[in-house]
Amino acid sequence: MAAALQAQRLFLTASTSTSSSSHPARRPRRSAAAAPCRAAPRAPSGLQASPAASAPAADLALKLDWIAAPARDGTAAERLRAVADAAADRAEMHDIIGRQRDNWNHLLLHSTNSLALAASAMAALAPGAAAPALGASAGVLLATAAVTMAAVNRIQPSQLAEEQRNATRLWRQLERDVSYRAAAAAAAVTDADVQEAMDRVLALDAAYPLPLLPGMLEKFPKTVEPARWWPRRRAQPQPQPLNSRRSKSFGRRAGSSSNGWTPELEEEMRGLLRVLRAKDERQYLTVGALVLALNRGLAVAGPALAGAGAVAAIFIGGDAGGNWAPGAAALCGALAAAANTVEHGGQLGMVFELLRNCAGFYRKLQEDIEAALGEADPERRENGEVFETKVALLLGRSASDLRQFREMASPSFRDEDIQDYAGKLF
Repeated sequence: MAAALQAQRLFLTASTSTSSSSHPARRPRRSAAAAPCRAAPRAPSGLQASPAASAPAADLALKLDWIAAPARDGTAAERLRAVADAAADRAEMHDIIGRQRDNWNHLLLHSTNSLALAASAMAALAPGAAAPALGASAGVLLATAAVTMAAVNRIQPSQLAEEQRNATRLWRQLERDVSYRAAAAAAAVTDADVQEAMDRVLALDAAYPLPLLPGMLEKFPKTVEPARWWPRRRAQPQPQPLNSRRSKSFGRRAGSSSNGWTPELEEEMRGLLRVLRAKDERQYLTVGALVLALNRGLAVAGPALAGAGAVAAIFIGGDAGGNWAPGAAALCGALAAAANTVEHGGQLGMVFELLRNCAGFYRKLQEDIEAALGEADPERRENGEVFETKVALLLGRSASDLRQFREMASPSFRDEDIQDYAGKLF
């Protein structure tokens, strides 16, 4: 059987070769109806071509849906998290230093008062004891108390402690804001967000410096200004919106709303802005100036009285001193201790810093409202209802309470007629 198959194969091969040699090779003529020859590209593995070769050209598109989009660069989010970590570290540092400087206030207050009162007692007992050492000791103690008071009055430990307490709160607030921003929209973080966070960090560093000397804030400024811990807004040219006429005129149409902003809400914010500037901020600046003047007077009176007592103690026991020197030394020492107690026991420096911070709080709120109203296109603002709720919470009021300030936006309403304050929280 195998031999028969092999013979049949040889016969077919021979007949094929004979037929091809008898007919010369002809090149096939291309007919007009023939389709043009196209080189079909070979799709790599994983790519799917259109199923039919005879399909139209639009169906020959390759399906590339399986290719994943390039991963978004997460550098900005990482930088924002680094800012949050730095803010948390700053908050811890300010908290520790604030406790230390609060201890300074208590320790230096009691130590200085002890020096002054002990010197007063020695000066009073020196004539009866007939001991020159008592008079000399009283003079040394009063001189030490005068130098200590001058140094303490220069740095104001209670004010330093209040600065660090407020800085700790603000640094923690910044940490929460940045952490929330980085976690909520990590894929949408931009370099502008990082720059804004960096500006807030630098502004806080400048407002509440950590070093004592140099770099300490002026404790007795010539003019009282609100504390500023936020960066100044950069003037950015904004493109004129296409519907600018509609944006500018929507405030005249009653009942119209755009992004939560209504004409009534704008009038409400303008009236509130006027009250904040005329009443709340001015009140804290006025009281702050009075506290500063009192603190400055006591800061000078304490060391001066202690120094005068030290000079009087020199004449104790001498012929020139007579009977007035012991009494003068004792009285000056007691008055110096009283002035020191009122100044540092009452923590006038802390009160002044607290008033500055309150004025800065209202100044920041004014700038936020001005920035919102300064945007011509309501669509580019923060949502009006959300903004109103934030402002109401900052002032310790409800959103409905803010409606009473709407009438105060009128130019016919005088500042002297404003009776109520905007803030109820403090």
